[in-house]
Amino acid sequence: MKYLLLINAGEVDLSDGGAVGCEPEDWMRFDKEIQDAGVVVASESLADLVTATRVQVANDGKRTVTDGPYAETREVLGGFYVIDVPDLDVALEWAAKCPGSRGGGSIDVRPVAAFPGA
Repeated sequence: MKYLLLINAGEVDLSDGGAVGCEPEDWMRFDKEIQDAGVVVASESLADLVTATRVQVANDGKRTVTDGPYAETREVLGGFYVIDVPDLDVALEWAAKCPGSRGGGSIDVRPVAAFPGA
């Protein structure tokens, strides 16, 4: 079963571009562990928060484009892993090991939808 681990960093220190409580070594160690386990289907880190652009389309079709970062949220989407594991319990174990789950961050765990014929 495939699951998406969506990494939402907690408090971010914009002066150094990093999430509080997560050191680069923690991420490198976790990435090596999850890759070595052979469960990773795909993974990516996202570029710095200041590169974000939000697009919203109103019911009348008018498009609004806003450059980040966004003051209305303290949570920062940092990246993701798609993993292939036997069940939700195993996916939750990997999510708990992820450095992004610390320092006020969280990991959203969602099954990847399987569509017939896809």
